[in-house]
Parts: sequence; structure tokens; C-alpha cells
Amino acid sequence: MKFGILGNIKKEALYEVVLNLTKQLECDKIEFFVQREIVAGIKERFSYEINHALELDELIANSDMIISLGGDGTILSTARLVGNRQIPILGVNLGKLGFLAEVSPNEAFEFIKRICKGDYRIEDRMVLEAKVTGREETYFGLNDIVIDKAGSTRVVDIETYINDEYLITYTADGLIISTPTGSTAYSLAAGGPIVVPSSEVITLAPICPHTLTARPIVIPDDSIIKVKIEFYDKEILLTADGQIEFKLKPPVEILVKKANYKVKLVKRPEVSYFDLLRSKLMWGRDLRVERNKKQK
Repeated sequence: MKFGILGNIKKEALYEVVLNLTKQLECDKIEFFVQREIVAGIKERFSYEINHALELDELIANSDMIISLGGDGTILSTARLVGNRQIPILGVNLGKLGFLAEVSPNEAFEFIKRICKGDYRIEDRMVLEAKVTGREETYFGLNDIVIDKAGSTRVVDIETYINDEYLITYTADGLIISTPTGSTAYSLAAGGPIVVPSSEVITLAPICPHTLTARPIVIPDDSIIKVKIEFYDKEILLTADGQIEFKLKPPVEILVKKANYKVKLVKRPEVSYFDLLRSKLMWGRDLRVERNKKQK
């Protein structure tokens, strides 16, 4: 198996982690390629030459699995780079929360050895696609597609349809259309539910709705969501995964639906999604008890 290593080149910790990892991979004769910018950064910082540098498009084309080092944002951008190629992605967490990353830098090499023996599992994650009526561009989001006011202080009226059937006009700051993967991201902050990744659903969560009766809704994943904004004197912002942005001038119509491919994430067999929730969200921990113990 050939591993492609890429990461967030803005994180200083990345370079030492990749240096140590590649030395271990070489010792075990495990094939790998490294993003050219990372190789250059390692040479500059440590005067060490890695002879497996490739540009990103070459690296992805020649790899059987991608190792993505960074935070969740890095994994989201990696998912867009991989696209519909069906190449599994292993996330190594160099960030803070790290819902998508599977292992820490200290755990990465041992898990890679397990992967080479077939001791891992793959989770298929839904992707959303968004298209603006009258335009050719298609935007893809592993977490979410967000439609909101572009820096204005005024709320916006968002007509929302499911399979051409009128649902509601949200008067709000915006609307988050989320996959199960994205349910623990922006959608959760807006009051949306946590959805198990294997669920075949899409969540719609309004951002700061003008009325408290406008609540998040969960719909089947084969639904086609149509959003219409007829009147607004400012620009509207369409965002995919909080990274790809496109400004629109109303009137505008946006169609969002499940993409025709899924992203493959590499997972440890012994760790479940519920383990992740307890770990990352600290479920079951009484912070009052822990604080009292520290005070004693």
C-alpha cells in the first residue's frame, strides 16, 4: 500500500511530525509520498532531504490512502482534493477538537502498521453538492452548505422547499444544510441535533431565527432542497465547509442535494462514534467533581 502524506503547511508542528513519521516508514519499508511544500519545509528547518516529494495532484493520483495532518479543516480540504476518487483518508490531529481526525501524531505510525495488515475499517460519509440556478459551478461539502447574509446586520428571508414542496420561509441570519458528519460542526452550534454518521438524513438548521418556533428539521438524504431569496439589498454568501465562499446578489435560487459519491474515512475498529462523542464532548464527566478534586 502506498501512502500519500499531506497537511496544513501553516502549522509549525507539522514539519517535525512528518519528519519523524517518514523516518519510521522508511525503516519499515512502507511506501509513501509527501506533499512537496512539506518536504521543502523540512529541508529548510532540519536540513533533511526526503526523496518522495510530489505535487498534490500527483500525490493523490499515486496513493492508495491519504494521510491528512492538521485539524478538521485540513481533512475537509483533503476531502475536496480527493473528490470522487474513493481514496480513503486517515486524519492525524494537529488541531484542537478534531472530530474527523482518527489518531494523534504519537499514534499514527502504529496505526499505519495495522492498516498495512488490514486491521482498520472504512466509514463512508455523505457529501452535499450545491448549485446556483443559472450558473455552472458546483460546490461540495463534507460538513455543510451554508447560505447566509454576507456581513450585513439585517436578517434575510429564506424560502425553503423540499422536493418542490414549500416548507417554510426562515427569517434568520442564514441556513445551515448539514450532513451527519457536519452535525457536530456549525449545525450543532446553531442548535441542530447530533446525527450518527451512518444515518441517511440531511439536517436544516436556521441561524438565529427571528422566531423561536422555526426549529431545525431532519429530512431524508434523497431530498432536493431548494432555497430562494427574492429580495435583499445586500449580497448573500454561499459557503461549503466554511472554506469555499461565493457571493451572490439576489434574487437567487440554490439547489442542494446529496452528491453522487461519498468520502471514505479510515477508522480504528475498536473505537465507535459514541466513544468519540464521550471523548470530544466530555459526556459523562462532572466538571464540578473534577474541580473540587483539584482544589483539595
